[in-house]
Amino acid sequence: MDSVRVREKPFALATEEIAAYQARGVLFPRPAISAAAAQGLLQKFEALERQEGGRISKRTNHKPHLLLTWLADLVRHPTILDQVESLLGPNLLCWASDFFSKSPDDGMRVTWHQDSTYWGLSKPDIVTAWVAFTPSTVASGCLRVVPGSHLKDQLPHGDTFAADNMLSRGQEIKVAVDERDAVDVVLQPGELSLHHVRLIHGSEPNRADHRRIGFAIRYLPTSVRQTSGMRDTASLVRGRDDFGHFDLEPAPVSDFHPDAVAFHAKSYDDTTAILYAGAAQRPA
Repeated sequence: MDSVRVREKPFALATEEIAAYQARGVLFPRPAISAAAAQGLLQKFEALERQEGGRISKRTNHKPHLLLTWLADLVRHPTILDQVESLLGPNLLCWASDFFSKSPDDGMRVTWHQDSTYWGLSKPDIVTAWVAFTPSTVASGCLRVVPGSHLKDQLPHGDTFAADNMLSRGQEIKVAVDERDAVDVVLQPGELSLHHVRLIHGSEPNRADHRRIGFAIRYLPTSVRQTSGMRDTASLVRGRDDFGHFDLEPAPVSDFHPDAVAFHAKSYDDTTAILYAGAAQRPA
C-alpha cells in the first residue's frame, strides 16, 4: 500500500506526509473544514469586528477560543486534531490561537521570524495549524516559508515594534534569508497548513482586492512545559494530561460568558508578561 496511515483516524497523516513535514517543516494544503463552514466562520469573525468597532482588539485576539464557542469548537475539530496527532502524539494542548487579518492595501506584513523566539516553551515539538477563512494567495499576502529551516537551532532576533508589522514585538530574524528559497503557502477557504515552531516564515502585504484572514492555532504535546518561571495555561483538546505543566483552561459555555471573560483577562495579562519579558515596549 503506497499510503500507510499511522492511526486509524480519518484524517491522520500518511507516513510519507509525516516524512515530508519532518524534512520541510511545513505541510500544505490540508483539509480543515468545508468552504461553506469557512464562510460561516468568516461571517462570525466580521460580526465580532463590528462589535469591537471595526477591528478585533489585541486583547480579544489573544486566545479568542477562550471567549467564543465557535472558536473553542474549531481548535477541537477532529479533522485538524487527527493531523496534529500524527505529528505530536495523542495527548494535545492548544497553547494559543490568534487571527491574522490583512485588508487590501493596508500595508500590514510579517517579517521573517521563528515562532519559538519569545514563547518560553521547553521543546520545539510545537505545530501551528493555520486555517484559511478567505483565499490566501500570493497577491493577498499568503504565508511564505523557507522549507527545511526548522532544522536550524533557535536563531537571534531583534525587535522593531514597527507599526506595519503584525507580530507582537515586530520581531525579525537577524540572519540573511535568501528569498529564492521561500515557498508561498497558497490556501483556499477551509484549507490549512501545518508548520513547525522553528520554521522561518513571514508574509507580504495584501495587494489583492479581498481580505486575507487566517486563524492560527498553536498545538503542543502535554510533555512540553513553560520555562519562563511563570505559571502558564493551555486547553486540553485531545487525550489526557499526565504532566500538569499547565493549568488547564475551561471552554466557554457561551460567547463572552462572564466566567470566560474573567479567565481570559488573567490569561492575557499572564501571557503578556511571558511574551514581552525584557522588551522595550509592551501593549496597552
